[in-house]
Amino acid sequence: MEPMLLRPAGKDYLWGGSRLKTEYGKKMDVVPLAETWECSTHPDGPSTVASGRFAGWTLQEVLERHPKYLGTKACGEFPILVKFIDAEKDLSVQVHPGDDYARAFEGQNGKTEMWYVLDAKPGASLVCGFAHDVTAKQLREAVRDGELAKQLQRVDVHKGDVFFIPAGTIHAIGAGALVAEIQESSNVTYRVYDYNRMDKDGKKRELHFDKAVEVLNMKSGGDVRQKPRMVHYYPGCSRELLCRCQYFDTERIQINSGFSFSVLENSFQVLLCLEGEAKIE
Repeated sequence: MEPMLLRPAGKDYLWGGSRLKTEYGKKMDVVPLAETWECSTHPDGPSTVASGRFAGWTLQEVLERHPKYLGTKACGEFPILVKFIDAEKDLSVQVHPGDDYARAFEGQNGKTEMWYVLDAKPGASLVCGFAHDVTAKQLREAVRDGELAKQLQRVDVHKGDVFFIPAGTIHAIGAGALVAEIQESSNVTYRVYDYNRMDKDGKKRELHFDKAVEVLNMKSGGDVRQKPRMVHYYPGCSRELLCRCQYFDTERIQINSGFSFSVLENSFQVLLCLEGEAKIE
């Protein structure tokens, strides 16, 4: 059970930039390069194994052949998707449904997610939740009149910030943010507002307002930035729990010289290198 290096799938969404190529060395003929799905079995963007005995296989093919690699808690399917996001322009204002709604109407999982801010240009911000309680009628009028921003909670972002985005939360990553996202394995997004932008065919991108209001949490967003947690120090590294929910645990591990870790039978682990370089032995 050697570690598997994965080759990501790339996405050319219109709001993307080039930083994943210039700063993270992603060699892809995708312009713009908005997202790289680093660890994924989702059919919309599967990762491919790039090392070892399974080189050239998709991660899904490996797990179908060797389901024990998932661990005992995963219930037969790879439950998460890990990606990098380069927002050169604002993403649409959107919401993701929870599991029950998504499985009933979309045939997919819902989408609870978290963001770790890799970098943020001066003035970068994001939307997370509403500034105050709202109604569907207020939202529809705000979208119609181009005044949705008055209803939204906008938060400045800086490198190292962590945000937890439960399903049902209205949100949008703002221009200038470079983000690592850990989420449920799903690709269901309901756009509420998209700045009247055109797609590559010259048509306005589709909105999904009626579905969105069925799943939106209409309450005030409150304080959304995750608070620092206890840092544990070990020989060669420090470890800090950034986010824990029913779908995933995320740790930040800062390595000085090296560290040892165990992969237990109950779960797989995904390692994402954010700065510098490392070697796994």
